[in-house]
Amino acid sequence: MKTMYAALVNLGLNKQVCITTAHSLKILASSSPPSQGVFREDMVEYIKPILDFHSQVDSPFFINAYPYFAYKSDPDNVRLEYTLFEPNEGTVDPNTNLKYDNMLYAQIDAVYSAIKALGHTDVEVKISETGWPSKGDENEAGATVENAGMYNRNLMQRMQQGQGTPARPSQPIDIYIFALFNENMKNGSTSERNFGLYYPSGTLVYDLGVQSYALPRMDYSSSHKNAFSIFSCFHLGLWILLIA
Repeated sequence: MKTMYAALVNLGLNKQVCITTAHSLKILASSSPPSQGVFREDMVEYIKPILDFHSQVDSPFFINAYPYFAYKSDPDNVRLEYTLFEPNEGTVDPNTNLKYDNMLYAQIDAVYSAIKALGHTDVEVKISETGWPSKGDENEAGATVENAGMYNRNLMQRMQQGQGTPARPSQPIDIYIFALFNENMKNGSTSERNFGLYYPSGTLVYDLGVQSYALPRMDYSSSHKNAFSIFSCFHLGLWILLIA
C-alpha cells in the first residue's frame, strides 16, 4: 500500500486515487455490544500499521459486513427483522445507551470501537461488501428472493436518506452492495452463487424498486459495440482496493 501510494504521489495522483484494502468482519474478536468491539489479538500487529497508513494519507478502512451470516448461523436467536432493516424492537448498547434497529449499523460501530482501541479516531469506516443471497441450501436459513430484495431495498433507502450509525449519526455511510451478478460457476454452498442483483443472462433476480437499474441489452458482437453502457455508479473518484 505504501509503495503504491508513493507511486501515486510521484505521478501527482494521490489526491485523485485512494489506496485501501478490504477486511472480513472476522478480524473482530468481539462485536457485541458495539462499544466493546475489539480486533483479534493475532490480527493487531497487522491491523495497527494499516490504520496508521490510513490516518496518514486520509483513506478509509474497508470492511465486508454481512448480517445474513449472523442470521444463518443462529436463526433461533438472531431476529430476522433486525438483520433486514425491518421494524423491530432493536437493541440497546448498555455502555453508551445507544439504540440499534439493525445489525449492520451495530457491526459498523463495533469496527469504529475496535479502531479507537488501537488509538485512532481519525479513520473512516466504509462497507466494501454487504448483501443477501436470494437462494440457498436447505440448511441456509433466510436465503430467499423475498429477504434479499427486502435487505437491499431497505439498505438503499437508508443510504438515500444519508443516515449515519447511532454512534456517528451525522456521518453518512458509503456502502457497496455485493454483487451485481449471480456467480453461477462459483464453488461452495448455493448461497455463495446467489448474491447477485442479476442473473448471468442480465435479467433481474428481483425488483430493487429503482427503474434506472435495468441493464441494457447485453450484446457483445462487433456490430453492437455501443449497445452496452456502464452500470449506475454512486461514487465519483477512483479507489484501488488491495485484495490478498
